[in-house]
Amino acid sequence: MKTLQTTFFLFAFVPLVNSAPPIQQESLQPYDYDTDITLGNLIQPDYEMQSKDIRKDGTNVSLDTSLRLQGDDSERNVPPTKDTNLPTCLLCVCLSGSVYCEEIDIEAVPPLPKETAYLYARFNKIKRIAASDFADITTLRRIDFSGNRIEEIEDGAFSKLLLLEELSLAENRLIKLPVLPPKLTTFNANQNRIKSRGIKANAFKKLTNLAYLYLGHNALESVPLNLPESLRILHLQHNNITTITDDTFCKSNNTRYIRTRMDEIRMEGNPILLAKHINAFSCLRTLPVGTYY
Repeated sequence: MKTLQTTFFLFAFVPLVNSAPPIQQESLQPYDYDTDITLGNLIQPDYEMQSKDIRKDGTNVSLDTSLRLQGDDSERNVPPTKDTNLPTCLLCVCLSGSVYCEEIDIEAVPPLPKETAYLYARFNKIKRIAASDFADITTLRRIDFSGNRIEEIEDGAFSKLLLLEELSLAENRLIKLPVLPPKLTTFNANQNRIKSRGIKANAFKKLTNLAYLYLGHNALESVPLNLPESLRILHLQHNNITTITDDTFCKSNNTRYIRTRMDEIRMEGNPILLAKHINAFSCLRTLPVGTYY
């Protein structure tokens, strides 16, 4: 019995190999990948964390910041912009015919790849649009210059853009409108400094596809003339409009004439009492929004 106790006592003090407690490690939760593991799947977590949301066609398109440093060979050969030494597709994001140059403080329109169809250059410091900016870019369908400092648009700047359907010049410093391309469906010039004399009498007459016209928050004294039959939405709120005639929307010599496509006219915030001009709306299906008494 004594021998057994001695043996047990000695055994208790014999050091055991690998008996030290393990070092505490932070537990890692592996990502749940699909069955087919591709490079795109492997980098997805980092991609999502570093992405920047950019709105395109009403949806959020997540673009990896690293895409700013990518682009095909044709895009990388684009000449430098006017105020930086970086090529356009390094300074901006070029993706499938779309160029995103938003909130990067550029002061001029950057040279664009010739296949560009959509240009988003919102919230920059652009002051002027030259005719040469789009001279070779005939594929453009949408341009958005909202939130810049544009004061001047050179004559003919948009004359070669025969495919352009949507143009936004909202939130700038324009006092007059440029000549607009013929296939426009949407034109937005809200929140500028445009007066009635800054819009030519036939500025919209030949725009037979124009459906949405936004001229709110300007300095217009009257409703623009010769509005096309295609127009569905017209925003003129918060201007200085004081007069309106029976021919502004309707045809005084044709009492049967109806504007079948016009769905909405906004004129609130103008110093005009619409009830005094009720005959001016006889051809409309709904009365304009505004002050009647």
